[in-house]
Amino acid sequence: MRSLRHRLLVVAPDPAQAVRHAGGWLFDQVMAGWDVTVLTADLADSRPLRILGVRAVDLDDLPADGPAPDLIAVHTEASAYTERVRRLVQAAQGTSDVWLWGEQETRLNALDVIRHTPSAAARAFKSQALAAAGIAAQVPGDDEVFRRFCGVLPEDRQADVRFLVRQ
Repeated sequence: MRSLRHRLLVVAPDPAQAVRHAGGWLFDQVMAGWDVTVLTADLADSRPLRILGVRAVDLDDLPADGPAPDLIAVHTEASAYTERVRRLVQAAQGTSDVWLWGEQETRLNALDVIRHTPSAAARAFKSQALAAAGIAAQVPGDDEVFRRFCGVLPEDRQADVRFLVRQ
C-alpha cells in the first residue's frame, strides 16, 4: 500500500554534502510531513542526516522499480552516480519534479532557480548536523539554491540528464 505522505528522494555523494547544500530544506520537508530519504555512496556516518530527521540509504540499495517519489533532488557532482540513478531521473520525468543542487555548474542553468530560506528550527538543526559532519557552520540566513525542471523535458533537452553519469 502506498503511503499518503509525499516522498522526497535525494541523491548525494555523501551525508556531509547533503547537509551542507540542502540540510535546512531537508529538515523543513520532514517537518512538513514528507518522507525524506537520502541515497548516498558513503554511509560511513549517517548521523548528520539522522539529526535532520532524514533516512539514509546506501546508493547501491536504490530500488530498480517501485512507485516514483513526488520529488527527486540530485547533487550535480556527476562522478558519484550510477546508471541506475540516471535511469531513475529519466523515468521520473512526467511523474516527479526533479531538482538539482550543488556547486558544480550544469548545462541546465537556464531552468528555474529556487531559493529556500530555512526556518529558524531548520537552521538550528542544520547547524548541529554540520557540526556532526565536521563542517564549519554557515551564516544562519544562508539560502539553499536548487535548479528545477518539471514534467517532460523538450526533445532537444532530453540528453541534458546525461550529465548525471560521467562516461
